Amino acid sequence: MDALNSLKIALIQTSIYWENPEKNRNSLSKKIALLTTDTDLIILPEMFTTGFTMNPSNIDKNQGEVTLKWMQKIAYKKQTAITGSILFFEDNTYYNKLFFVFPNGTYTTYNKRHTFTLAGEDKVYKAGTKKLIVDYKGFKICPLICYDLRFPVWARNTENYDVLLYVANWPKQRITAWDTLLKARAIENMSYCIGVNRVGVDNSGYEYIGHSATYDTLGNEICFSADEEILHTTIHKKHINETRNKLKFLEDRDTFTL
Repeated sequence: MDALNSLKIALIQTSIYWENPEKNRNSLSKKIALLTTDTDLIILPEMFTTGFTMNPSNIDKNQGEVTLKWMQKIAYKKQTAITGSILFFEDNTYYNKLFFVFPNGTYTTYNKRHTFTLAGEDKVYKAGTKKLIVDYKGFKICPLICYDLRFPVWARNTENYDVLLYVANWPKQRITAWDTLLKARAIENMSYCIGVNRVGVDNSGYEYIGHSATYDTLGNEICFSADEEILHTTIHKKHINETRNKLKFLEDRDTFTL
């Protein structure tokens, strides 16, 4: 398969030390060091430096910038893109912010649109208002965060993106919804859909069992795991083009604005 039309991706399904950015960065650095040099994109879970905390004031406000610099260093050293969301403080406001860092250190961001009201995230973190489409190595990638998965209109493929990507802290008791909705988002948007979840138990007692996965444009499972590990997957532009040319379902989508 032509390397120019494929993307090699590492999904890091990891446990997260509670509200301890330095310890999480050190742990992830060791995992990332094991990756081969031909990885094109590394995906980390939601809030990968703290866990899904509703007490951002427990974290030094400069830790977001420290983590961004860490991501830039990883990207440059490994010559790969890296993405994941972190607790980030700016403009006197807290965000659940995803960074997509390119190999040259430049980056773009997405603020979680649907803050998780069940946990009170809406009262602590400011919601985003703009969808992000990342152009990377010939692929258009739409990164979203956890609770966004439950809202198909926000994920709707009006930009003809190739990859829908979710980073999450999605607990065990609702894992069936995670599995089902990832596959549904792939099928309805005729795109690859990748979900990266964490494992372990957080400080609130919630258990996470991973189920990170990649699904193709027809909803077929490419990779899946419930264990703490790095999953590897390769996606192909040829698959997207062939499926969409044969099954022109996206051409029949309804037209409306959000």
